[in-house]
Amino acid sequence: MLAMPALHAQKVALSTNVVEYANLATLNAEASYAWKQHWSAFAAVKYNPFSFEWGEDRHQVNNRQQTYGAGVRYWPWHVYSGWWISSRAQYQEYNVGGLVSEETREGDRIGAGFGAGYTYMLHKRFNLEFGLGFWAGADRYRVYDCPVCGITQESGSTLFLLPSDVIIALSYVF
Repeated sequence: MLAMPALHAQKVALSTNVVEYANLATLNAEASYAWKQHWSAFAAVKYNPFSFEWGEDRHQVNNRQQTYGAGVRYWPWHVYSGWWISSRAQYQEYNVGGLVSEETREGDRIGAGFGAGYTYMLHKRFNLEFGLGFWAGADRYRVYDCPVCGITQESGSTLFLLPSDVIIALSYVF
């Protein structure tokens, strides 16, 4: 008699968003855990320590950041397959400048966000995700004349609403 092997639901997934690598080589990873048929929790990190020289005058361009987020996703059909919506809490330390002008902005942001997307199963272990997310919160910042001069133009605190993710991600499901 043939015995059927035990079937185990995939509970854990690791993914990386390939769009972030086009954002001046921002490294990123997300780990998620499915605790029910329709729910998963996730933790995400983005890290970019890089500065580049740009243009004929070789001015500095950067989008340095470290971003940490945690949240939940709701999957109407099954976890790691089909449509999903999400919410998250997020913290970001950033230093951005040099792309449009010499002005550089750095600071800390904290807030909450939401997102939505679709996960396409390429194989029982590999997925391709598409999505879009936004977040809002408080930003404590400083603005400098240039990336290296250190001359402060302004500083303060403000509220913000920004995109948090444009997602085209590859995911491995354990």
